[in-house]
Amino acid sequence: MAELCVNIDHVATMRQARRTFEPDPVFAATIVHLAGAHGITIHLREDRRHINDRDLHLIREVCQIKLNLEMAATEEMTKTACEVIPDQITLVPEGRQEITTEGGLDVDTDQGSVRRAVEAAKDAGIETSLFIDPVKKQIDASKKIGADAVEIHTGSYANARGLPQQAHELEIVAEACAYADNIGLDVYAGHGLTYYNVVPVAGIGDIQELNIGHSIIARAVLVGLDRAIREMLALIKGARSTPS
Repeated sequence: MAELCVNIDHVATMRQARRTFEPDPVFAATIVHLAGAHGITIHLREDRRHINDRDLHLIREVCQIKLNLEMAATEEMTKTACEVIPDQITLVPEGRQEITTEGGLDVDTDQGSVRRAVEAAKDAGIETSLFIDPVKKQIDASKKIGADAVEIHTGSYANARGLPQQAHELEIVAEACAYADNIGLDVYAGHGLTYYNVVPVAGIGDIQELNIGHSIIARAVLVGLDRAIREMLALIKGARSTPS
């Protein structure tokens, strides 16, 4: 089965809504581990709108599973990553006015800052992943600059309406994953995945890891974080055990 990295940004979002001390994403990180997830994803944004530097440093100290740091390809973020040494960085586009990450990196057009961040991270012993749209030229560019992995953006699939459009977008994702795997990149996927649409994506054999956040945290508000994670893990596991 594909592994699950749980994005806990929105635990910090709830905390920041009142500028208080709870809920603490550091506590959430321990629950993610105990519930059986394979990794924790956090996005340290330049404006620190949810996860902050204190969270990053403490989670790095307590995290005994994979820690994936999402970040913009800037000098400040690269320096921070090289100081903290997460297991992996995932470079993402970042806009101050966006609610969440919108679309993948355009690696093909602008390789300069992305390449520098990749090279610095690799020198520090950090694995590198690039969040990109399911487009061949972006996959080729990611390979060219030395990334270890790509995270295929599943937003178009998640936002598709109607079974024909969903099937079309799923095919695009599957073809991109197969291509990336064939040229030697590790393959991850994420964005907009929920309990209702994850199974077809989790069933793509080339995908090694799924990054899911908002849907899990939303369910956790109602049923608890441990149960929410275990339910998602069950769906992911079942996706590849069901006969085709």
